[in-house]
This record gives sequence, structure tokens and C-alpha cells, in this order.
Amino acid sequence: MGRSEDTSERREGVVLTPEQEKSRRARNIAIGVAVALFVALFYFVTIVKLGGNVVPRAG
Repeated sequence: MGRSEDTSERREGVVLTPEQEKSRRARNIAIGVAVALFVALFYFVTIVKLGGNVVPRAG
């Protein structure tokens, strides 16, 4: 089924320094903000292009 390892054991892999963790967090926040702004840009461009044509077609 699964590996039978104790949860108290340390996992092997890359161990980041506090400076690297801080840098990674800042980069992830910047990417998140950029993606959110990109989504908002598409939303507003779509609303502007559709303009007043949305309501008459829905009714």
C-alpha cells in the first residue's frame, strides 16, 4: 500500500536556508499578484468589448 515510515523522521530532499525561503515566498507572492492582475485585465477588456451588448442578448 504505502510506505511505512515514521512521521517523526525527517524527509530527505532540499533544505532551504531562511534567506532562500524568504526569497521563494516573495517570488511566489509576486507571481500571484501578476496572475491576478492578468486575470483582471482580461475581465475588464472583455467587459469593455462587450459593452452594452450583454444585457439585450440575455433578455
